[in-house]
Amino acid sequence: MRIGVVFPQTEIGPDPGAMRAYGEAVEALGFLHVLAYDHVVGADPDVHTGWQGPYDVRTTFHEPFVLFGFLAAVTSLELVTGVIILPQRQTALVAKQAAEVDLLTEGHFRFGVGLGWNAVEYEALGKDFATRGRRIDEQVQLLRRLWTEQSVTFDGTYERVTGAGLAPMPVQRPIPIWFGAQSPAAYRRAGRLADGWFPQIQPGPKLDEARAIVEKAATDAGRDPRTLGMEGRVTWAGDVGDLAAKVALWRQAGATHISINTMNAGLATVDDHLAVLTQAATELGVTESAPDP
Repeated sequence: MRIGVVFPQTEIGPDPGAMRAYGEAVEALGFLHVLAYDHVVGADPDVHTGWQGPYDVRTTFHEPFVLFGFLAAVTSLELVTGVIILPQRQTALVAKQAAEVDLLTEGHFRFGVGLGWNAVEYEALGKDFATRGRRIDEQVQLLRRLWTEQSVTFDGTYERVTGAGLAPMPVQRPIPIWFGAQSPAAYRRAGRLADGWFPQIQPGPKLDEARAIVEKAATDAGRDPRTLGMEGRVTWAGDVGDLAAKVALWRQAGATHISINTMNAGLATVDDHLAVLTQAATELGVTESAPDP
């Protein structure tokens, strides 16, 4: 099981030096990937009365593709979007951005996508919130063709490309697409289309039920469910032993990847986040396989 970290989007602040220090330290500790969440704009609760979202207009989010271009220059970590809200973005532009990140990381890029929940953000980006589930199926098809074919003609219900293609092409052809999933419909979509998935639940009966849906959908689509990756997430709650126990549960559940999340744990600085990750790396044994400085 490959162990990485969640980039502390909401707490790292705007300092490029802090972002660089975080990436370099994470790699030195022996973690293998950095996963970053995505939001383009936040909603203003003073305008959107009764706003209940976990993020708003004051919450910091760095744009993942640009952030990854920066991190690719200072680390050799695998970079993972967890997840890009795909239907609110232009598909051909996303294909270009993802291909560039894949080149800059020399093929160490995993493209996580999802539908999202923020209608305010969809409106700001000029995309229809109501059709996002139907559109993502087409988007995935088109992305894979753009990453593997020099010239693409695609005439779908929502997407149209006529004799056009990307140059340069990505290293991975195609780039692996992973789905965020937290509903039966999303589990079925992941089974049909994804290279891997990010469950939004912890190991136990509900995860077992979700995984059964994913695997059945993969089998029904003529795919081998054993080829699908699964990435869990464990959030720091102040006790390294508790964190290690939760990671062990993901390992037992068959996760291929896990990310350690330190956001919303009361950590005030980048150094605080790194101190926690140092404890985690030692407890989980990732430091033992870290590269020499």
